[in-house]
Amino acid sequence: MSKPIEKLKKQLIEISEVVNAFRSEAVQVKVVDKLLDAMIEFERGDAEGLEFLHRKSGKTKNGTEPGAYSAVIGRKKPGATKVLNQLLNTDFFKKPHSISGIADYCKEHYDSEFKTSELSGILLKLAKENKLKRQRNNENNRFEYVGI
Repeated sequence: MSKPIEKLKKQLIEISEVVNAFRSEAVQVKVVDKLLDAMIEFERGDAEGLEFLHRKSGKTKNGTEPGAYSAVIGRKKPGATKVLNQLLNTDFFKKPHSISGIADYCKEHYDSEFKTSELSGILLKLAKENKLKRQRNNENNRFEYVGI
């Protein structure tokens, strides 16, 4: 085999030991995703903000603790769960809203564009946790969510 393939194989073996240390497959996927994003940024030569790849201990240049993800690597916008939990603390759910209505509101007020499929599972979970009430709309036979 060629040298680049051997090098890649060695790197993958090293990475697999670290990734497999996590029990949750979801966590493993996130770790690999963050690592690949960092590698892509590094390959592009846009290594500014990726000092966590080379640091040993202590605080980084931007003052974060070791092990903290750089803002360049992390997601800049909050995820669907975070946005929905923020909406729970407002008056938004005083009136019933459909999933598409919630998605539109998130797009307008939180600058976060979510598919309805991204929101549906989280909304169902919130309903099962009795944080929201899930009810059918008699006019269009679709589910709506309202605060309890």
